[in-house]
Amino acid sequence: MTSASERRAGLRGLYAVTPGMADLARLVALVSAAIEGGARLVQYRAKEVAPASRQRLAESLLALCRDRSVPLIINDDLALAAAIGADGVHLGRDDGDPRDARARLPDAILGVSCYANAELAVAAAEAGADYVGIGSVFASPTKPGAVRAAPSLLGEARRRAGLPVAAIGGIDAANAPVAVAAGADMIAVISALFDAPDVAAAARALSLPFATDAHAHARTQPAAL
Repeated sequence: MTSASERRAGLRGLYAVTPGMADLARLVALVSAAIEGGARLVQYRAKEVAPASRQRLAESLLALCRDRSVPLIINDDLALAAAIGADGVHLGRDDGDPRDARARLPDAILGVSCYANAELAVAAAEAGADYVGIGSVFASPTKPGAVRAAPSLLGEARRRAGLPVAAIGGIDAANAPVAVAAGADMIAVISALFDAPDVAAAARALSLPFATDAHAHARTQPAAL
């Protein structure tokens, strides 16, 4: 069985969240470019894709990510993550109990959206999560009505939960350093990455704060639960 510390060891860097599209060849090309540019994790987010196509797309992305040694996380769909043997699952507030997900996928990476609430991050840690998502840190074109989370909440959630933190919402190359400096271990990005004319170049730009973070090795590491 994979230990919590092993699952959490690579949770740092650019977290590429896929756009909703059913064009398999286009999606694979975009994700491949993101990984080439430095994405360290990929999340398959398919809210706009018909259920009949979702598994086929997810399986193709899993094959790509396995070939590149990058974890594939399934957004909001525990059943799909289990069916294809994905590397992990990410749950929002309406996507089931994290304890059930941990029991069903004991070796998988488990992420939980905690929005703008550090108490939810603590609860997620107690339920067996490996990382928490905090946001929307900036105004998001994907979720324009999302509640905003002050950047300072990234560090607070990290300290209180003892878990890696993914900053979510409106992140681009200009503001990514703000999120990383505030305590984000990962930045979850859709639009600024996949809407860019050169996805690989966008990924490299978004990854820069992690390469230049002088405090990366001096931070207190997330505690294993």
